[in-house]
Amino acid sequence: MAVEIGISKAPLWRPALLALAIALGCASAALAEPPEAVVIVSVDALRADRLSAYGYQRDTSPAIDELIDGGLRFDTARTVEPLTGPALCSMITGIEPHEHGATRNGLEMKADLASLPRILSDHGWTTAAFISNWTLRDELTRLGEHFDTYREVFTRRRWFGLLNREATAEDVTDETLDWIDGYFDSAARSPLFLWVHYVEPHAPYRFHDEYAERLDIRDRDPRRSDRYDTEVAATDRAVQRLLEGLREHVPADRTIVVFTADHGESLGEHDYWGHGRHLYEPCLRIPLALVWKGTVEQATTRRQASILDIAPTLLDLLGYAVPTEFDGISWAAAATGGVQPSERSLCYQAHKGAVHGEGDDDRRRSKGLLSVAVVEGDRKEILRVKNNTHSLFDLAADPEENTSLTAEDSLPSNRLLECVGMISDGLGALDNLAATKLDDETVDQLKALGYIN
Repeated sequence: MAVEIGISKAPLWRPALLALAIALGCASAALAEPPEAVVIVSVDALRADRLSAYGYQRDTSPAIDELIDGGLRFDTARTVEPLTGPALCSMITGIEPHEHGATRNGLEMKADLASLPRILSDHGWTTAAFISNWTLRDELTRLGEHFDTYREVFTRRRWFGLLNREATAEDVTDETLDWIDGYFDSAARSPLFLWVHYVEPHAPYRFHDEYAERLDIRDRDPRRSDRYDTEVAATDRAVQRLLEGLREHVPADRTIVVFTADHGESLGEHDYWGHGRHLYEPCLRIPLALVWKGTVEQATTRRQASILDIAPTLLDLLGYAVPTEFDGISWAAAATGGVQPSERSLCYQAHKGAVHGEGDDDRRRSKGLLSVAVVEGDRKEILRVKNNTHSLFDLAADPEENTSLTAEDSLPSNRLLECVGMISDGLGALDNLAATKLDDETVDQLKALGYIN
């Protein structure tokens, strides 16, 4: 099944070129080579430390490594919340979950929010998205209203034949490339903003035996962690095909690519498999890279970055004004040889996995809050809201977060309490926001994905 919403717009973008040149400090000759495409590739449940580019010993990701190595790589990037719907709604709208409203899978955003694709559309860009995770359906998120074309690619049964409501990376790539070919073959076209989201390597971690030899996996009954690695390898091949197909129409020096994930994945750390309910690093840390050949310099930064930074950075690179309500910051100057942003303190939040819609009470958002964390440099503090459990970790000395430094009677810091108050106030203001009653098929799918107990 593929759902398409909306139509493309005519080109209106050339007035932005002067602003682009000013923003980047480029010579006037750069005006002849503006970007023709901006692409965000996001991968579900992808841990940064399972990519070779981030130091993993297995060769899981040669194509992604080559992409990441060609631009600005963020070594310390995190999602805002380790759930697919909330995190990617934040990526698109530039605001945090307690502001846009989609705090849990199955809860939609507020209507008529500003967003990266809407702003680009206002400047004459065509916007398109291809998604393959059920939780991103327009009916559950309102994401479709932000794009000219919003295709939900649900073509196969990844869950051992039980549910025909996801798609393999191959299927998503095939459908996207077919659309790209038709788009660029058309006579009248504008610059393209494209978002492609792959559901792998989300559970159930299918085993792709064609990558077993390369990854040195010899067990006839592979462990979940090994199966996860083969999913990463299969997605890497799909990303390679996607970018090669796009480059048949748009050269690399006229294409901006952002590579990222919605969240990480706990693979047994802290006796937990999956994502969503905890704020430990395996769930929060994500890969993030910004690539624009000839404009974005090859570099690595260890400064703390967020999925919220993607929208303001892209708008800034393109010379468009960044809405004041956006919560992230722009890395455009740093990406083009300028000064890096100062270190900052960032808040993170975790919520219950999903709701049933009208079956939940009116406090479905505020009652769903599980944990709040704040990270300042290597200092990470977590408050488990329900039982008031307070933890403090030194990520430099204890990257696996095994030993909390809090004393038994210690109190949360003022900064952590500030984050808790800000998020709680935002959730309280959202409690009367309507929620759509989920159909039986959606409830079954969310249960299979682990979001409903």
